[in-house]
Amino acid sequence: MRSRTNAFRAALLTAALGMAATAAGQSLPRLPPDIVLPQSGDSPGKVTFSHVNHVGFQAKPDCTACHPKLASILKRPTGARQAPITHEAMLQGRACGACHGKTAHGFDDCATCHR
Repeated sequence: MRSRTNAFRAALLTAALGMAATAAGQSLPRLPPDIVLPQSGDSPGKVTFSHVNHVGFQAKPDCTACHPKLASILKRPTGARQAPITHEAMLQGRACGACHGKTAHGFDDCATCHR
């Protein structure tokens, strides 16, 4: 009898956690898909920006931390290209360097971003 009670409690807890996770997930904004950034000539590999990796852990991401100051949210006209982000610009605190190297991990391991 005791094992049935424990099994019932475990099933009830699992169902409650599942419903809570579903409810929490529905309150989050739908994040944009990954973005492959333009690669400069001396880049060791392409960089893919992932919103999930940057804000997915936050209960309510603050889009205004980056938009529109660091990154435009407007679509570019067809055929328009974004200039590649250089390592020098990042070291000067522009683009990714606004956070990385200051409040986020630095630029010690190229493979963290370049693949």
